[in-house]
Amino acid sequence: MDYATLFSLREHHPAWRLLAAQHAPLIASFLHRTFVQPNVRVMSEANLTELLEDALFTLREQDGTSAYPKGARDYLTEWAAVDKGWLRKFYKPGTDEAQFDLTPATEKAIAWLVSLTDRPFVGTESRLLTLFTLLEQIQAGTEVDPRKRVTTLLQQRDEIDQEIARVEAGDMAVMDATAIKDRFLQFQQLARELLGDFREVEQNFRQLDRQVREKIALWEGSKGELLDEILGATDAIGTSDQGRSFRAFWDFLMSRSRQETLTEQLALVLALPPVLELKPEPRLRRIHHDWLEAGEHTQRTVAQLSQQLRHFLDDRAFLDNRRILTLMRGIESKALALRACPPSGTVHWVDDMGAEIFLPLERPLFTPTSKPKLADLELDTDDIDVDTRGLFAQVVIDKAQLRGNIQRALRQTPQVSLSELIQKTPLQLGLAELVAYLELAHGNQPPDDLRAMVDDHLEESICWTMTQSDGVRIERCARLPRVIFLRGRGVG
Repeated sequence: MDYATLFSLREHHPAWRLLAAQHAPLIASFLHRTFVQPNVRVMSEANLTELLEDALFTLREQDGTSAYPKGARDYLTEWAAVDKGWLRKFYKPGTDEAQFDLTPATEKAIAWLVSLTDRPFVGTESRLLTLFTLLEQIQAGTEVDPRKRVTTLLQQRDEIDQEIARVEAGDMAVMDATAIKDRFLQFQQLARELLGDFREVEQNFRQLDRQVREKIALWEGSKGELLDEILGATDAIGTSDQGRSFRAFWDFLMSRSRQETLTEQLALVLALPPVLELKPEPRLRRIHHDWLEAGEHTQRTVAQLSQQLRHFLDDRAFLDNRRILTLMRGIESKALALRACPPSGTVHWVDDMGAEIFLPLERPLFTPTSKPKLADLELDTDDIDVDTRGLFAQVVIDKAQLRGNIQRALRQTPQVSLSELIQKTPLQLGLAELVAYLELAHGNQPPDDLRAMVDDHLEESICWTMTQSDGVRIERCARLPRVIFLRGRGVG
């Protein structure tokens, strides 16, 4: 917090520039209402321009047309400029329409502005209990003496036994309304901060991806050295504190049992009268789904590193092949130019250990090839019994029926894994039907249809039974990463 650091932050940090901007109330309120409050990660330029036009129309009726003279598209371009850095403007692969997303600095500025508003209740007990819980976890996790660990666990068991005895005796300590509000507000604040942290984690991964792209574009050395350096940087993401923490968070959240537990607990807590008095946000009921969506965006950013490596290898192979063809063309052109007037004297020395001698009689004599003789036979096709069943025994996969199986399963649960789906509706056509399910999971689906995610760190086995031509039934199994189908907006 010295003078030089604060002066540099005021001049260069996007969050400080946003707070000091002339139209800061418009920018902060519009971006908060458009991105932060509904947890929107990416929005197209056409939709964002339309929303900003509506907001500007309302403000011009209140403050006059001279208050905001520019158009909505001009404001968005200005906010996404390098010297502002409040929005990130980019293009998705395969599309020519610009997309917008908040930058981590803008979300920090909006969060600080939200903290300036008056809160109906300021809790301190829950924060103190959280601090004590964190210290106890650190102490328990770093203790290396087995006897001390056993003593701590026995003490916790005695406390639990005493609590069970008090409950069985009818002496139950019920949390009062103040304690409920205190803990719920603490949960709400941490849940929102976690969503904001995802943008910063994604931004850090994106900066590493940009560094890799710049290094590839400017690299002049060998391919092996560059791959070693890039793969080392990719490993540094996973082994860093941020990478390990994000991996642990993602593994914890991907558990279906924990998601169901979160859903049940949120429904019970949001139905309590003290919590209803606080008027919580409606999206808080599905905050864990927002965490999943934000984490999926971060996972896609990390996957771009491997895609960039693939592009680099393809480009390098193309350039190497082109260089080889250029050298061969040069050799051919020079040979044709010297054919009419060969150079005199010694052209080039070739070192050799000795002369190779080939005698004429060492070559094998010519051996004529044997010609097959075709018998002049008449073929009687009338009495030949040809089995044509193989021409009609074609396997046809009905993808519409498979999609219907997935949608029927998602009507009963918000998500279902591929192994659970196949247990309910077994495979009838074997491996071809399993591949069709995977194609539905990886294909481009409409936005209101089902969605799918793949967890590469968990494997599951899928088995089915097939009947051979001789009537024998055999069992086949396939091992593949876990595929999870998620309910979309268009699935009832």
